Amino acid sequence: MIRLHEGGIWIDRSRPVAFRFDGVEYEGFEGDTLASALLANGVRGGFLSPILGRPRGVMTAGPEEPNAYVEVSEPWFDPIVAATMVELADGLVAESRTGTGRLRPAGTAVNRRVEHRRTHVELLVIGSGHDGLSPAEEAASRGDRVLLVERERDLAGSGTTWRPDGVTYRTRATALGLYDDGYAVVLERAGAVDRIWHVRARDVVLATGGIERTIVFADNDRPGTMLANAADEYLGRFGVLVGPHVVIFTARSPAHTVASTLREAGTDVTVVDVRSDVTGIDTDGVEPLLGWTIAGTEGNGGTDGNGALTAVHLEGPSGERRTIECDALLVSGGWNPDLALWRSIGGGTRFDAGGACFVPTDGPPWLRVVGSAAGEVSAGTPYWFVPAEDYSRHFVDLQRDQTVADVAAALDAGLTSVEHVKRATHIGTAVDQGRTSGVITAEIVNQLLETGPGAQGPSNARPPSLPVSYAALAGPYRGDLLDPVRTTPMHQRHVEAGAVFENVGQWKRPWYLPRAGESMDDAVARECLAVRNGVGVLDATTLGKIEVVGADASVFLDRMYTNRMSNLGVGSIRYGLMLGLDGMVLDDGVAMRVAEDGFFVTTTTTGAAMVLDRFEEWLQTEWSDLRVSCTGVTEQWADVAIAGPRARDVLSAVGTDVDLSNDAFPFMTFRDGTVAGASARIARVSFTGELSYEVMVPGWYGLHVWDAVIAAGEPFGITPYGTETMHVLRAEKGFVIVGQDTDGTVTPFDLGMDRIVNMSKGDFVGRRSLSRSDTSRPGRKQLVGLLPEDRSALLPEGAQLVLEDTGAIPMPMAGHVTSSYRSAALGRPFALAMLENGHALYERTVFVPLLDRTIAATVAEPLFYDREGRRRDG
Repeated sequence: MIRLHEGGIWIDRSRPVAFRFDGVEYEGFEGDTLASALLANGVRGGFLSPILGRPRGVMTAGPEEPNAYVEVSEPWFDPIVAATMVELADGLVAESRTGTGRLRPAGTAVNRRVEHRRTHVELLVIGSGHDGLSPAEEAASRGDRVLLVERERDLAGSGTTWRPDGVTYRTRATALGLYDDGYAVVLERAGAVDRIWHVRARDVVLATGGIERTIVFADNDRPGTMLANAADEYLGRFGVLVGPHVVIFTARSPAHTVASTLREAGTDVTVVDVRSDVTGIDTDGVEPLLGWTIAGTEGNGGTDGNGALTAVHLEGPSGERRTIECDALLVSGGWNPDLALWRSIGGGTRFDAGGACFVPTDGPPWLRVVGSAAGEVSAGTPYWFVPAEDYSRHFVDLQRDQTVADVAAALDAGLTSVEHVKRATHIGTAVDQGRTSGVITAEIVNQLLETGPGAQGPSNARPPSLPVSYAALAGPYRGDLLDPVRTTPMHQRHVEAGAVFENVGQWKRPWYLPRAGESMDDAVARECLAVRNGVGVLDATTLGKIEVVGADASVFLDRMYTNRMSNLGVGSIRYGLMLGLDGMVLDDGVAMRVAEDGFFVTTTTTGAAMVLDRFEEWLQTEWSDLRVSCTGVTEQWADVAIAGPRARDVLSAVGTDVDLSNDAFPFMTFRDGTVAGASARIARVSFTGELSYEVMVPGWYGLHVWDAVIAAGEPFGITPYGTETMHVLRAEKGFVIVGQDTDGTVTPFDLGMDRIVNMSKGDFVGRRSLSRSDTSRPGRKQLVGLLPEDRSALLPEGAQLVLEDTGAIPMPMAGHVTSSYRSAALGRPFALAMLENGHALYERTVFVPLLDRTIAATVAEPLFYDREGRRRDG
């Protein structure tokens, strides 16, 4: 392989570029790809197959490359990319991913800069061949917004200067995936920048062209074996000649044109054509070997070329044998329309016998395929693999090292579907997603099963259509921008109070609020005692809030919750559990009946979006006859929770027109009125076991009401508290937190919450699963309390429980700790746990084995404080 002294429309010979590959310094030109520069420097191999470790070399000139994958470490980091898709840059450092390369140490990588952009167009054209340019220009002439994306560096891939008015074009841009209703994700590689485009298009045209197909034969994977069109592109684009002595193996006439081009460049070319009756070929006076096939190849075993091709063995139509020495073997078995995007969005295909390929059929109405991608390819004789007695070195998928013998073995095992063969052999599951192997595998299956060409098509491709880094997909949305940060209207006051924040979903919630010199344990203990002995205030704004309105609202909620909501009176509140279809606890909250046809429902902070989505799904797909609408209003309400024995005194001091006495305003009811001059809804609920009022006001009044509560509470020693204190207080009362004390395998019965499940009210989501034998079997894990016998020992959350302290390893695990805290009110640590048959083990000792010791704990009822519940009424 050599670089010619002239030619190469993509390179600038006046601008040399230095690079390093597998520790060796080389030189190329600006405009080279890493693959073309390696070939120009005579590097025919340099890669090893990932499973068998066989020598491999560059096979293609585009993204369909199955062999030559590298890790780029300078001047940017790319963990895995085809050498054919890496544009040479001065100082570029790359290592073969399957050869001598090693993964770059963590923490030293410099990622490419990433941008995300969005655009809306009437027409998106993917591919800029003639068949793509025409609809783009036509749509632009109508005044439509048109975006054309081309994966090559020039439109039409040939240096064209076509630039019609009204068309926005992006070169070096590859569509990673197509999705519903014309949504496309496009990766544009502009220098050291990866730019992800989110495109919304009314219509999409695929002009993605085709992919040349290889032929499978013995030892068809040696370095120096390439697709014929790739050799043509390396010559025309980069001035790289694949070798002085070349053999072309083909089943189609256009490959003879490649032979003519190579001869003009000074190469000795022998054409081996499997067809014996072909006529009318321009052979430049050199007769092809018609009816011959490639029976095998040879390669050097030394370090020079690393096992690269040295000769091919031929077999004639009468069985005669012949060996030809050569530097490169170019293969052309036909062309496959590039339908990866078409098929990934659900487009169908059929086998076209005339073109010997699969062409598109039915697909989405907004998507059409044109040109070569639609099957307008030059025909040839369908020829998939060379028959032989031994198929163990007939490689079908070069990335998975799978052969015709492996496909035959899958069929011999009883598999008949291409999709099943894919799963048995892993063909088509590597980085290239079967671009060069998918169609061939399908036709090998068809031929071995004797079902005829096209009986089964190739397995499906999935986005992304080429390897793309997580960094590119994440874009700028990393670090603080990884997820939207949501703050409550009172957030600034928490900052001023020195709060340490906890991420709860997307929300920033005060975790604890330390005073000068306080540790977390000290701060939490102080906050807990303030609530138990006086009064505390919590920002509860983040709780999910949903309005459920309509004539059938009560019927709907009866079906979504385990208990009955339809008999709830207006102005009353009821706690409820929601289950998954499997009968396991999914979320909890309270429902307030605000009218005969309206409810105000709360959820956990992290469950708000999930519950609303779930409500909408069931209404739209299962109970579309119900007259119900659901609206998420989490952000519309600020929630100030005042808790403790002096809570009523503080709320009275703030100023309200609501009668706060127990008789007028009992537990689990709410009242609408005013607080600190703002319209408010006050709920008598308690997650602490103390007298509590949750004051909900429109969000824009949240800060005003918070400040008023703090000011009014100063004479009573009011203390703001955070989520950690809230957790301690609720655990002292045995109140669970869904997602912490539950893990998707816990039923209401496991939690001892049988009273919340009304099996007589009719059907509800998850009801039938509660009747499964597994749900009621003895020995299920149940919620219990734990009291460490060592009153200074804090049990680690997640620690396993065993019933016997035998010290033997392994030991049978009987449960695990779900929540564990130090309690200032109890004067000792305590925990909640899920324990096998736990409700029958009260007063029993269990053991928590740790690395350095084993802690004994007494199983107790999960209720540690104010067992009679007298404190909630003040």
